[in-house]
Amino acid sequence: MSTVFPFSALVGQEDLREALLVCAVDPAISGVLVRGERGTAKTTAVRGLAPLLDGALVELPIGATADRVLGTLDLDRALGEGKATFQPGLLANAHEGLLYVDEVNLLPDHLVDVLLDAAALGRVHVERDAISTSYDARFLLVGTMNPEEGDLRPQLLDRFGLSVEVVGSGDPEVRVEIVRRRLAFDRDPAAFTARFADEERALETRIAAARERLSAVRLPDRILLLIAGTCARLGVDGHRADIVTARTATALAALDGDDEVTSDHVKRAAKLALAHRRRRGPLQQPGLDDSELDQAMNESAPDDEPDPTPPSSDGGGEDVPPPSGNGAPPQEDRPWREGAPSRERMDAPDTPGKAPLLTLAGKGKGAAGRRSRTTTGEPVDSRPAEGTVTDLALAATLRAAAIHGGKIGPHDLREHVRSGREGNLIVFCVDASGSMGARKRMSQVKAAILGLLTDAYQRRDKVALVSFSGDDAVVHLSPTSSVERAAEALRTLPTGGRTPLARGLEEAELIIRTEQRRDPSRRALAVIVTDGRAHDREAALHAIQSLAHVAAGVVVLDGEQGPVRLGLAAQLAQAAGAQILPLEQAA
Repeated sequence: MSTVFPFSALVGQEDLREALLVCAVDPAISGVLVRGERGTAKTTAVRGLAPLLDGALVELPIGATADRVLGTLDLDRALGEGKATFQPGLLANAHEGLLYVDEVNLLPDHLVDVLLDAAALGRVHVERDAISTSYDARFLLVGTMNPEEGDLRPQLLDRFGLSVEVVGSGDPEVRVEIVRRRLAFDRDPAAFTARFADEERALETRIAAARERLSAVRLPDRILLLIAGTCARLGVDGHRADIVTARTATALAALDGDDEVTSDHVKRAAKLALAHRRRRGPLQQPGLDDSELDQAMNESAPDDEPDPTPPSSDGGGEDVPPPSGNGAPPQEDRPWREGAPSRERMDAPDTPGKAPLLTLAGKGKGAAGRRSRTTTGEPVDSRPAEGTVTDLALAATLRAAAIHGGKIGPHDLREHVRSGREGNLIVFCVDASGSMGARKRMSQVKAAILGLLTDAYQRRDKVALVSFSGDDAVVHLSPTSSVERAAEALRTLPTGGRTPLARGLEEAELIIRTEQRRDPSRRALAVIVTDGRAHDREAALHAIQSLAHVAAGVVVLDGEQGPVRLGLAAQLAQAAGAQILPLEQAA
């Protein structure tokens, strides 16, 4: 095995190191999810921990199948000896060690379920290929991910015991030390590792001692009340959070050499166990502010009275806009004329409703998702074939035949079970001009797109956001799987100025063309939100036709309102052969 960067040589990332250590002491905590951008020592920390444990480090490849993870029939022995013998999978290899899953958010949900079930139960049950068996699989599960590539589903996120957000340090001295140590390690790994040999042995001894002490650490009722009250006040669903926090606090006490869990242990544990479990919408980033945690713990302390909420400085009254004084309608209710001057404004989104389902026609070949039909999804399992077999699962067929002596019969034929839908690239092209700001339409626009972003999150799409106003278009977000970033960019989107519709459409087309070079199999859906009023009308008609040739589908959300409508957005949709929906239907 190649030399790994010593765990004790890591600089910074205290929360990450503490989370890994407590799970090493008590694997029943059910593992750690490490979220962070590239280059923040996620993988280095995980691999550095492995030598401090007794077992092996097993790394799960992204393309792993259920057979590879769980185990399956030993095909060689079945065909050669006619014996149905079980061949264990990666989970068996990880027993008493560390199972590391990089980019865990990109694994199919059913595989993540398998991993989390095994981590929680410490045992794997296999019922497949005429084999019924089980084996021990107690391991420390660590998953790492980059949030920009999409998040785990909330129900899976909750199954990880702890979660840590890692970011690069902003302290120049810390960054210098990180670089210095990395260069020294790369130059002479053996010499660098020898420098930290004493620290590594001390840390290994500390982990072993904490494991022995763990069962003797006392967890008083007053501390359990503190944990339960804190979880309740922070809006955490279910009871898994309470249990994990209690386990983590106990493991921290064992690591510290203490005989009893204290409120300090609870606070450190809560930071690791609760942030990813708080109730939140799909477009909100997980997180837990220190001040929120302090307040929740203070209010939950059995001997403390909660502080009264200070009265509002304005007496609780609402701000009332002053009258215009001349009898004229407010600015947002006046008729809009393209080219008329307007001041920039920022409207908060209305509450989004249920988004309409937008799909692409035909069948694609993109990455697994839940939006449009696909012809070639990833094989996730196999099943007995019915009728004409068009997608033979050869390995599964051979396994079935081997059970009956090796000769393949019709009853042995198996076909692939594939994930039947793909995720798409959704490019939102939003009119942020003064005409859309009139009558508070932008609040509706933002509500509609927030609803569509929630839908994109659930269907595993990538998203991009372009707006156009004044004299140009702005790319607020390049294609990403992090819909939370798109939602934040949308909420702060101002309106005002003219309507350079053609520029917005051209920018949307450029995004799609660029992404197609990176990922040719991912089809794109362009969602244009506009009332169609533009100073560059002819150019806009040409631009939307060009966009329609590049995108697999175009949808126009018509933002025009009022008793007199010109139908300009409908003309754009007709020119592109696009679907058109009234903004109200999407919002």
